[in-house]
Amino acid sequence: MKHVVCRTSEEPCQECLVGFGAEKIREDFPILWTKVHGKPLVYLDNAATTQKPQAVLDTLMRYYTEENSNVHRGVHFLSQVATQSYESGRTRVRQFLNASHDREIIFTRGATEGINLVAQSYGRKHLRAGDEVIVSAMEHHSNIVPWQQAAAATGAQLRYLEVADDGTLSLEQLDAELARGDVALVALTHVSNVLGTINPVAEIVHRAHDAGALALIDGAQAVPQLEVDLTAIDADFYAWTGHKALGPTGVGVLHARAELLEQMPPFLSGGDMIATVEAQSSSWNELPWKFEAGTSMIAQVVGLGAAIDYLDALGMANIRAHEHALTAYTLERLSATDGVSLFGPPSAEHRGGVVSFALEGIHPHDVAELLSRSNVCIRASHHCAQPLMRRLGVVATARASFGPYNVAADVDALIEAIERAQEVFEG
Repeated sequence: MKHVVCRTSEEPCQECLVGFGAEKIREDFPILWTKVHGKPLVYLDNAATTQKPQAVLDTLMRYYTEENSNVHRGVHFLSQVATQSYESGRTRVRQFLNASHDREIIFTRGATEGINLVAQSYGRKHLRAGDEVIVSAMEHHSNIVPWQQAAAATGAQLRYLEVADDGTLSLEQLDAELARGDVALVALTHVSNVLGTINPVAEIVHRAHDAGALALIDGAQAVPQLEVDLTAIDADFYAWTGHKALGPTGVGVLHARAELLEQMPPFLSGGDMIATVEAQSSSWNELPWKFEAGTSMIAQVVGLGAAIDYLDALGMANIRAHEHALTAYTLERLSATDGVSLFGPPSAEHRGGVVSFALEGIHPHDVAELLSRSNVCIRASHHCAQPLMRRLGVVATARASFGPYNVAADVDALIEAIERAQEVFEG
């Protein structure tokens, strides 16, 4: 497979669109062979969940047919093999994101559970009345509601960074908030699931640490499409999810500093997270298993490892370049379409592979329904980001989002479907 890394450009990069080999990559995704009413499927809802390559599907089938057993608890052959596969998945995650140590990698059901783990375990133990937790108005509800609950339980206060008209956050406002001296934790998204904004998280973490605050980053949208280096970012907590990164549903990852995890009480209690159980008390297992109660999501972790192998083979720099080119092309086409309003940074350089838009006089839900009639799959909702919707002055947006298997023809199909939708309402 020929890999082409895009030059820095604001124009659609045809080298990336052609040289990346997305047409060939599409052959690895069986669901994209689906036709509805004889027409091919155009899947542009990757920010919600990605499709799965055959390699991941084969790995899941192989696990269930050749290795299926519970982990950590058995001495028989299948249990040993399953345990090795499961823990190899942890090592693979560490290598993929350049994390420090396997013991700092906690498997969860998704980014939502990872953030809740931090808010409920670290937050409820360490936050105090008068402490401030900083989030932004562009956060997914999963990075707002857990902090609302933690603040309500501890007396801490939740404060918001504003979103500028160009869809970015102000580091100057962050500095002003940090200068107050009462910020205990900054919790921000790496890539907005609505605006596509790529936030400068390494710089944000650095400024938080200089002010004596901890930093949590929601990486659910970043890991599938950017080269993420956790050592360089240096966040205290970084959460992401497998199903947005070509992996199975039901598995996510929380990366956290061991010294913090050691201080934190277990989030869930039960099997595998204990060392000993007495009649009136218990002691906890070592990291990372202290936070992995119950039967592990074994097949999902094994499948996630296969997804990481697939992404690695494509090259994250190549994926970023390809999706940057698709995003630039989409922004160009939509900007030239009458009656379309765009949300987020005007430049693809500052976006992930997400484009949110509105059509004049047509509710976003109607847009999605009409596009679906052309087999174009987009998302229309508040995207679990209602504070951001209020900031934008809308109740919802339509959203197209890209994966490595999308091609320029998908964007063309999107534009054609939008024009047909406009004709329906004009007629």
